[in-house]
Amino acid sequence: MGILTFLLGAIMILNITLGISIIFLERKDASSTWAWLMVLLFIPIAGFFLYLIFGKPISKRRIFTWDTKARLGVKTAVQSQLRALEEERFDFKHEEIAEYEELVYLHLRNDDAIFTQDNKVEIFTDGEKKFNALIQDLEKATDHIHLLYYIIRSDQLGRRIAEVLIKKANEGVEVRMLYDDMGSRSLSRKYIKRLRNAGVQMEAFFPSRIPKVNFKINYRNHRKLAIIDGKVGYIGGFNIGDEYLGGNKKFGYWRDTHLRVYGDSVSHMQTRFILDWNQASRNDILYEERYYDAVPAGDVGVQIVSSGPDSDWEQIKNGYIKMIMSASEYVYIQTPYYIPDESLRDALRIAALSGVDVKIMIPNKPDHPFVYWATLSSVGDLLEAGAEVYIYQNGFLHAKTIVVDGKIASVGTANIDVRSFRLNFEVNAFLYDKGLAGRLLDAFNEDVKLSTQMTKKLYDKRSLGVRFKEAISRLISPVL
Repeated sequence: MGILTFLLGAIMILNITLGISIIFLERKDASSTWAWLMVLLFIPIAGFFLYLIFGKPISKRRIFTWDTKARLGVKTAVQSQLRALEEERFDFKHEEIAEYEELVYLHLRNDDAIFTQDNKVEIFTDGEKKFNALIQDLEKATDHIHLLYYIIRSDQLGRRIAEVLIKKANEGVEVRMLYDDMGSRSLSRKYIKRLRNAGVQMEAFFPSRIPKVNFKINYRNHRKLAIIDGKVGYIGGFNIGDEYLGGNKKFGYWRDTHLRVYGDSVSHMQTRFILDWNQASRNDILYEERYYDAVPAGDVGVQIVSSGPDSDWEQIKNGYIKMIMSASEYVYIQTPYYIPDESLRDALRIAALSGVDVKIMIPNKPDHPFVYWATLSSVGDLLEAGAEVYIYQNGFLHAKTIVVDGKIASVGTANIDVRSFRLNFEVNAFLYDKGLAGRLLDAFNEDVKLSTQMTKKLYDKRSLGVRFKEAISRLISPVL
């Protein structure tokens, strides 16, 4: 009995110490602080271990490294573009994009996101078409293949990709595949071993060092990138698995958005991959010109923007807010999860209250129940401000897109939620082009035809049970 009392006392002291640390030392936002304090208060023993796994902040020291030559090259290019913008001598290929120079400057200054204007971009909204195109490009590889996906499954699509990678490795192509340890936790050891035996280099991001215990499980590499020969790149929402082809009965058709990119922005996707690879692997990729063999292919302006818990600023979220506040006509958003913090919530409310046409589309079914209920709770503020909310009914909506005024857009991996902005490692393409923005607008309007509108009247008729689920989910949303 004495030992039990001692242990309980020790746990309570640790809880108090942890609570003080959360409040005074870790500089969490108020909502996250209160959420974790409630966890520690109501489940003191389990809460302590939950915090160690899910709440402990990540160290920001040297997570991503690269050789000095490459790093200096990027810094030099960034400083050159910053000076040109500051001195009002930056040469924009399209005059209408010049009005967004502050957005370009924001990403340059805070994320070293070099602005390129020689890109060609193709949009995919269907998994079959995206993966058919990707596999065709993989088949054509002659030098290297770099793949990074949050989820890789050893199912039919996973095996189809594996066959191509093994074939290319046998041909002497340098093949690397990076996956998130948490997202790809169902990936079979047999699958990994087979690829490695064939010469494919495979690595897990933040793998568990102790079986079944991973203190970095809350920090996930949610990025999806593919770079082939340094010439073509893919970025967007599709992972590798049969459900992304509509092969899961629960979700049905999988509606997502992905880009195939040619041009200099592929080089910046390559840099992102190399940084992530070097974090996960002991076999670092050093700078070589062959990795940067992009060929000018069009006139689309693109910035590749990354964010993560290692960042001082929430770059992608800040980019979203800047886009929203620049809107004079409309803001259309598609996201599977809508759990914004106060800054993004205020930006959308102010836009709607100012007469900007704000529309948001979310799925009609959950892949994560608490996140889904928190999403339903959060859209109430938008309806109050006069925004329109659509519930996609033709399967599962997983697209992460925002389109503003038919001139700029963003497509990538970041959802409109706290996890994407603060906890996950994400990457988005910010697009400065009327043609692309117009095509994304058309895709949104086509999806509206397959959706039902959540009106204020319908929202107010939610049952008491639904409201209770929403309330609990919203309360814990900062730690979801």
